[in-house]
Amino acid sequence: MRKTLKMLFFIFFVFEDHAGKYTMHETTMTQISVAATNCNLTYFDDRVPLVVLYSVVLIIGLPANIITVYLTFLQVRRKNVLGIYLLSLSVCDLIYLCTLPMWADYVNMGHQWRWSSMACKVTGYFFFNNMYISIFLLCCVSSDRYVAVVYAVESRGLRQQRLAVAVTVVIVLVVFMGHVPVFTMMEGNVVEKKCFEPGQSTLTVTGFNYARFIIGFLAPLVVLVVTNRAILASVQASTGLQPCQKERVRYLAIAVVILFLVCFAPYHIILLLRAVTFHIPKLQKTCDFEERIYTPYTLSLGLSTLNSAINPILYVLSSDNIRKELRRGLKYLRGRATLQPRSTDSSQHKMHNSKNSSEVAAAILDVAKHDRGRVGV
Repeated sequence: MRKTLKMLFFIFFVFEDHAGKYTMHETTMTQISVAATNCNLTYFDDRVPLVVLYSVVLIIGLPANIITVYLTFLQVRRKNVLGIYLLSLSVCDLIYLCTLPMWADYVNMGHQWRWSSMACKVTGYFFFNNMYISIFLLCCVSSDRYVAVVYAVESRGLRQQRLAVAVTVVIVLVVFMGHVPVFTMMEGNVVEKKCFEPGQSTLTVTGFNYARFIIGFLAPLVVLVVTNRAILASVQASTGLQPCQKERVRYLAIAVVILFLVCFAPYHIILLLRAVTFHIPKLQKTCDFEERIYTPYTLSLGLSTLNSAINPILYVLSSDNIRKELRRGLKYLRGRATLQPRSTDSSQHKMHNSKNSSEVAAAILDVAKHDRGRVGV
């Protein structure tokens, strides 16, 4: 894991240095694509589906992530390693969901940004950060499960919360630093009133798109496929699990990879296409490619938001044990609301409730704590 993080830092800073050396050449290449940047794109074609999609994601994702933050926080207090990654993932998704109304309004207004340029940059900054922090945290979740299941005995001394916290902090810092150039872009200005629209390719942006495709999509996809396949093989070979449990693990492993592909493959494939076409002057001089790719591009951005709504359902709330304990907790809260203290021994009553609450919390979100017999979350 440490070697991987060092490699990410190396690639990031090498790319920054490489991009700086081509600033003058970038100006020339930008002039070639002026025609494409002035294309009259069909901004209203994606309005209805995107606004509906953003609204559904917000309605489902907001309460689901709030519940998940509570559940994973309880798990973190129980010193569970996987809870660190899941809590960070939910907090990241919640921050992004708070910016979703602004994106929905922007699309509904025909891609006219009504707020300040800084608001556009901050919103875009959180969007890109959320996407790649989520992707890397998903890799951490799968890797942690892989180690806990395949190397259950050997990993007991290695899987520690301090290491999980350190990995999460490094991921957040690297992604934050990588997207700082967002604040130097001419986005959300008063004249254009556009916010991170395509058709503004430069050599730096093209190189950044290549890096995002390889580091932010292709490499994580390999990690997810390899780890989930190994988990599935280990579980299928286990004699301590029932067939229904093995089937459930198989469905979960497949769902993780499919969700990743559905949410992130369209966007990154289009990024790759845009990067490749930047080197073809013939396509840069006309609007044909931009007009054809624009609606799929915006819809792919919408698909990437599905990740924020499905993550808590797939990774946390899909657990039978968690649902049972969550129902127990809700019943306890309802019972506490209907039973008010009627005597002078209210302090003893509160102590009794506190004890029951801690017992409920201790049973919620038992994620990857045991070895191969507990891989359902």
